[in-house]
Amino acid sequence: IEGSDFLGEGSAFEFESNALMAKNLGAPVLIVVSGKGKTASQLFKSAINIYRNFLLRDVQVLGVVANMVNPEEAERIKQALTNQLPPELLIAVIPIESGLQSPTMKEIAAALDAEILFGADLLDNQVDNFVTGAMMLPNFLRHIKDNLLIVTPGDRGDIIIGSLQANLSANYPKIAGIVLTAGSLPDEPMIKLIEGLQTIIPIIAVQKGTFETTTTIGSIHSKITIDNKKKIELAIDIFEKHVDLKALDDKIITFSYQGITPHMFQYQLVKWAKREKKHIVLPEGNDERILKAVEKLIAQDIVDITLLGDPLEIGNSIKRLGLNLDANAIHIHNPAHSEQYDAYVETLHELRKAKNVNLEMARDMMTDVSYFGTMMVYKGDADGMVSGAVHTTQHTIRPALQFVKTRPGVSVVSSIFFMCLPERVAIFGDCAVNPNPTAQQLAEIAISSAESSAKFGIEPRIAMLSYSSGTSGEGEDVERVREATAIVRKRYPELKIEGPIQYDAAVDPIVGRQKMPNSEVAGRASVLIFPDLNTGNNTYKAVQRETGALAIGPMLQGLNKPINDLSRGCTVDDIFNTVVITAIQCQDL
Repeated sequence: IEGSDFLGEGSAFEFESNALMAKNLGAPVLIVVSGKGKTASQLFKSAINIYRNFLLRDVQVLGVVANMVNPEEAERIKQALTNQLPPELLIAVIPIESGLQSPTMKEIAAALDAEILFGADLLDNQVDNFVTGAMMLPNFLRHIKDNLLIVTPGDRGDIIIGSLQANLSANYPKIAGIVLTAGSLPDEPMIKLIEGLQTIIPIIAVQKGTFETTTTIGSIHSKITIDNKKKIELAIDIFEKHVDLKALDDKIITFSYQGITPHMFQYQLVKWAKREKKHIVLPEGNDERILKAVEKLIAQDIVDITLLGDPLEIGNSIKRLGLNLDANAIHIHNPAHSEQYDAYVETLHELRKAKNVNLEMARDMMTDVSYFGTMMVYKGDADGMVSGAVHTTQHTIRPALQFVKTRPGVSVVSSIFFMCLPERVAIFGDCAVNPNPTAQQLAEIAISSAESSAKFGIEPRIAMLSYSSGTSGEGEDVERVREATAIVRKRYPELKIEGPIQYDAAVDPIVGRQKMPNSEVAGRASVLIFPDLNTGNNTYKAVQRETGALAIGPMLQGLNKPINDLSRGCTVDDIFNTVVITAIQCQDL
């Protein structure tokens, strides 16, 4: 993949675009820094700065190539880069080559919008120098250099003939071509003379004056085009001479992308959900946002959907909203009139009679869409449930806690958000369920979050957040985080975890190195565990609103079957994404 050339204005924007492209494609970067017009010191600083900026954006770099370097400075620059950059990086320095910088007559003709008078078959001639033919012929001849382009008015027959003769002479260098300016052409006898020559050079004519023409020629940035075989061969030869191709091939072949961007993550979510189609029940079937999300889900054939509610009301809402949603493509159940109602009532009564739930109470509870939807999941009539667009979190998850229960070995149900930040995806937990978790509960939240992180393709690097980092702080709250971290390390020593640690030290590489230089998590955390619900809920909302981040979730973890809660302020995209992650959760059951 070739990045942009960073020419002209907007270089900062181009850098961001290239970095974003590399991250979203999961591609490593080979940095190529131009040394043209730069001192050795400027080139070195530029290379180091670009490398550090890629690292700050979590873009992986294979190597640094200093291109178009002054040959006399090449060895010194290579040594300086080798000394300052990590040893695993490929370092190469390519000296400037005039043969690649010089434009051809074809490029010059195109830039000038010129008319080609003679020598159309020699437009690949390389132009290394140009001169204005405005002097007397004897003086002009003294200025001829190899591969010279002559710019002169068309009425200067002496310069034209002198140039053609010099090109034939063994005593003068090769002439690349002639540009005739100011819209003036040679007289007919002169043209006849030129036409009769056996050896000719490209002669082109322009309407512009001599000054404007030379200014345009001087600003031409030559490129290696597909039809210029000489330059292509020369470029390949130079590259192979100065770059260790075997080392570069090895780095590309063995490269494994670490990390995931928001675009990659969202694309992968849909792809993962489709690999094994699941059935999701949505209890709030008449909510407009729910219906709009279902339209997208069905159109992309991601999941099977059951809506709970009155079929007539839901059908009317679909028509009123103008949705392209075939009612036959989804299942719609009114709990009180469902064929499963009586069986579900009996099951709920059996499950809850020890808690003094009699048959009449069970009948009343089963008319509630949250209970009915949860029972569908419990009985296997649906794989997962998503609710909460209208109902409270407590209303949504209470039935799940009563009879779906937690997985073996898990004592606490918790939640995570997938925070799709501008350049990465982080996991925030717990931001929705547990108000004041104990150290044991914090440890379980961290373990569950790490499992979820790995399942969704994000390498878990866990930061147990607090108001101090390492051993710098004391107090009940920080000690609770410290104890939770110790519990996780004892139970799962292979997990990368750090705590207590402050938010800035957890996510900012520079701050992380300053505060905890020996940590493999500091500055690179992907799973952030907040000490309490107050901190977590406010932080995720602040990050979401202030940065424009997409927050996917909350996704509940620890239950035997996937039941997920929406925020009552959720958008259509929030519902779509939560259904998708619920479908993925179902695939391991």
